[in-house]
Amino acid sequence: MEAFLRDKHFLMFSPSAYNAVGAGTTQLYNSTVVYNHKRHGVFKLGNREFHFKVKPRFPKKLSTEFLFVDLLNNINELAEDQNEVLSHARSRLSSMDSSKLEKTMQTYGSVATQKRLEGWLNG
Repeated sequence: MEAFLRDKHFLMFSPSAYNAVGAGTTQLYNSTVVYNHKRHGVFKLGNREFHFKVKPRFPKKLSTEFLFVDLLNNINELAEDQNEVLSHARSRLSSMDSSKLEKTMQTYGSVATQKRLEGWLNG
């Protein structure tokens, strides 16, 4: 991946990782998302399909908080029922580290995700 991007700054994961958050997602995805600063689009490298997305900020490593925020950022792209996932996600808030989640939300959350989470946390 470093050779393809000519850069060491990227985050690569499968959307199936959202399943570990406990927000009710169960789909297994046959693609890999690559957050980076250079390339955007779908590329087939070898026998695998990679969805490159240019993002201004992303962590070096995945965390539960990042996956939670990213799941909410990308809720419209998921194969699951959105209302069900949102309901499960809201119920998971009490078991998460609120300070880490708030910092992650401020750093990586879209405006819509920030508004949704702030409403859940303050409501």
